[in-house]
Amino acid sequence: MRPTRAAMLLAATALTPALLLTAPAFAADGSTSTTPVVTTPATACPDVSAGTGTPTDGLTDDQVRAAVEDILTDADAGTGVLREANKALSGTAQDMRDFLDTGCRLAQAEDDSVAVAHVLAVATQNGDKRVAKTANAALDAGTPEALRAFLQTGYARAQAEDDSVAVAHILFVATQNGDKRVIAEANSVLDAGTADALSSFRWTGYRLAQAEDDSVYIVRMLTDPHISDAMYDAIQAVLDDGSPEALRHFRTVGQYEIDN
Repeated sequence: MRPTRAAMLLAATALTPALLLTAPAFAADGSTSTTPVVTTPATACPDVSAGTGTPTDGLTDDQVRAAVEDILTDADAGTGVLREANKALSGTAQDMRDFLDTGCRLAQAEDDSVAVAHVLAVATQNGDKRVAKTANAALDAGTPEALRAFLQTGYARAQAEDDSVAVAHILFVATQNGDKRVIAEANSVLDAGTADALSSFRWTGYRLAQAEDDSVYIVRMLTDPHISDAMYDAIQAVLDDGSPEALRHFRTVGQYEIDN
């Protein structure tokens, strides 16, 4: 076992309760966590990071107006940017220049702050500690640069770390429960180690793999020679339903509510 895998499994073990029947993103009642936010940082404002002067240097008033109007039609423009762009268009030529030179960047930071706060809320709900930590750091800094850096690069890196821990936890739980399909897929994903593979398994693949293992577990219950009629009927009903949520609920909760 590679050291990195061992470290992740060690972290996952600390998260695991005594009753090893559930794992991240798929609760015992069949519910799921909220899929992490997919961010598309707004890019409507002029970029002057690599140049000197201001965005409106050398532009005529007509060109300045056209630039503001272009921002209003930009699909990536956020609520704050659109609000301030409309204000600028309702003002003087200097108002429009001020918006392009400084106001747009500040309004974009406002939109970025809202986006980071949304990421933080979802990460907190999902227990994604690394994302929550880096999002809080960006919000505490509060600068346009810190907010933008988190949305453009920091968030993806942090989410991949949290997904790694979650998948390792899923693997640990599946190993205790003997869930062969989940074990095989979790190991494959951890071996691949890519952000896309980790995210896809955590939020989609795991649910389907767990359903296969739950189905096998429930079918084996039918081999019990002492099974009651009520349990037999309940098993047939859940197998006829066949949904991952129904299978998971029956295995972790429903079977214990039926007289055997």
